[in-house]
Amino acid sequence: MKKIVVLFFTLLLFIGGSPAMAQTPDRATWLWNPWMFYDSPESTLAFLQQKKVSTVFVQIDSDIPRTNYHAFLTGAHKANIKVFALDGAPNWGNTTGAKAKNKFKNWVANYQTTAPATAKFDGIHVDIEPYGLPEWETKRAATVRGFQNVITELATFSKTHKLQFEADIPFWFDEITYKNPAYGKGNLAEWTIKNTDGVALMSYRDTAQAIIDISSKEMAWGNTYGKKVRVGVETMESKDYPFISFHEEGEQAMERALVDVNTAFRGYSSFAGISVHHVGSWMNMRP
Repeated sequence: MKKIVVLFFTLLLFIGGSPAMAQTPDRATWLWNPWMFYDSPESTLAFLQQKKVSTVFVQIDSDIPRTNYHAFLTGAHKANIKVFALDGAPNWGNTTGAKAKNKFKNWVANYQTTAPATAKFDGIHVDIEPYGLPEWETKRAATVRGFQNVITELATFSKTHKLQFEADIPFWFDEITYKNPAYGKGNLAEWTIKNTDGVALMSYRDTAQAIIDISSKEMAWGNTYGKKVRVGVETMESKDYPFISFHEEGEQAMERALVDVNTAFRGYSSFAGISVHHVGSWMNMRP
């Protein structure tokens, strides 16, 4: 019996975690320009397959015929790629953004009702970034509460439509606290992880150790609440802050760094894999 137990735990060490953690981490990306699959559906899907993407966040553009979304989602699903409806803006948490937010909700609700079974979305992914508002500096508490309100609203909406719900957050949200009558008090990153199905952490740095260092708190909170955390990396050029992107280093350097990130976090049940921002800049990245 002792030999069997030893062999079992040796196997766990070999595969890097417990049986629940043994699955291959997801690889996701943002597709901000859906006109790519309107103009070139085959090459867009081929790129995702080549890069072994298993989840793609696709921007919703009401100018694109829904039949093009049907075709793309059907093709993605045949390739075992999940597709999340993507949208968001800094003002979604206040009255100035309500119209756009509701337009997105109505579009998704109608789409899910009318789309063929093979072409339905698997989830919703939002990129709200309230810190893009001037009020982030002048009315921080109210702006944070507005962000919490819209996350709560969209989480309920997603659950109603049987969709997974994820949100982008910057790594430094773990330095932001909140205190208000609606949500009590606490840490904003922890709150967002707790109140979504998962987050894509914008842990934008160009070395493995830096990425690991700024992602560890969120990964631990994901474990605590049974939620998923995607570790995000940047490929867009950033002339002012080159250390946030792998644009200069190139794709091979990024992939080497991501091996170390995967190794560091594979023992976390919360680790949902890597998210690469974004399809357009990734396509143009040097080797």
